[in-house]
Formats: sequence, C-alpha cells, structure tokens
Amino acid sequence: MQIHISSRHLKLTGAIQAYVAQKVSHLEHLTEDIIGAHVVLMHDENRAPAKAFCVKIHLGVPGPDIHIEEHNADMYAAVDLAVEKLARQLRKRKTKTVTARKHKLQVARETEKRGYRR
Repeated sequence: MQIHISSRHLKLTGAIQAYVAQKVSHLEHLTEDIIGAHVVLMHDENRAPAKAFCVKIHLGVPGPDIHIEEHNADMYAAVDLAVEKLARQLRKRKTKTVTARKHKLQVARETEKRGYRR
C-alpha cells in the first residue's frame, strides 16, 4: 500500500510522519484490498482549541473509496481517532461482502435443491 502524507499550516516532522505511516499501515491487517492512502494533516488557528488539528484520510479500495475527517486538540489523538474510524468502516465493509457472498451461495444451493433453473 502506498501512503502519501501531506500537511497544511503545519510542519511535518519525521516523528509525525513515522507515527501516521505506522498507524495507517496497520490497516492492512484488516484487508489486503487497500490500494493507497492519502493523509492530510491540518492545523487551523481560527477554530476552537478543542478542534484545532484536523486529519483527513482518503483510503483507496476497490469499489467506493473511504473518506474520514477527524478533529481534536492534539494531532496524535486526531490520528488515532481517524484510524479507529477507518478500521470500523473496513470491518463493516468486509462483513457486508462476506454476508453477501454467503447469501448468494445459500440462494444458489436452495434453487439447486428444488430443481429450479434460471
């Protein structure tokens, strides 16, 4: 998976870049379908201090892509919250595909038992 990290109104240090890359790369354990990730880290001084840092993640997967945006007072906490949201959405996506596949197989077996043909 390719991970592209960029920043706006924030200096991108090596520590922040390594932390984000490590967190996002752990998402590959959930599914191997991830094509790439684009992470944008922003700092907005005009926002409330509780939402000063923003993390936007665009995850490229087969089918519809996944987009996440998370705000927090701490950059690292915002990254953690965004990655947790992505993990939930990836698990939900995987459950939907597995359930749909099982349902199709079940319908095919039932129609085969009854002798129906399409």
